[in-house]
Amino acid sequence: MDRQAMEYHIRGLLQAIGEDPSREGLLETPKRVAAMLEEVLAGTAYSNHEIAQMFGKTFSVERDDDADSAIVMKDITVFSYCEHHLALMYDMHVNVAYLPQGRVLGLSKIARICDMAAKRLQLQERLGSDIAAIISEAAGTPDVGVVISGCHSCMSARGIRNTSANTVTTTFKGRFRTDKDLQKLITE
Repeated sequence: MDRQAMEYHIRGLLQAIGEDPSREGLLETPKRVAAMLEEVLAGTAYSNHEIAQMFGKTFSVERDDDADSAIVMKDITVFSYCEHHLALMYDMHVNVAYLPQGRVLGLSKIARICDMAAKRLQLQERLGSDIAAIISEAAGTPDVGVVISGCHSCMSARGIRNTSANTVTTTFKGRFRTDKDLQKLITE
């Protein structure tokens, strides 16, 4: 990311809305906002494949080949920014499940994958697809389900101003597409 360019444009934005970027309260704002953007959009620097490699630490597991042993993690909290309005997507909860194929991801890696995928300008629908693709690659399984619920400030703070609307998206890959029992693991 080009921090100097961000600071320059943030200063220009402040001027464009009628503010004086040289007044005391705004003097350091371009630097602070640029630093914040570097942090909250850090995922922009990585492809899904690179995130899968970064957080793809797996462990071998023995299991009965006839058993379906799903790994389920619920209520992973993330936030992101809508690419349409640069508005905050907040109070987001991600549920992830996958069927391991001889290896399991470290539990913290699942949450880290969700967090890093969210640190991009996103659509909630694409975020679910990104997380599913990354989990699939990192865990080495085609069977992944992702459910995300969240609020969007582009709806709650502007426009319709509906503060109680909650958007739910689902992404099902492999056996999660057709197996309703597997889907229930993360939708209920």
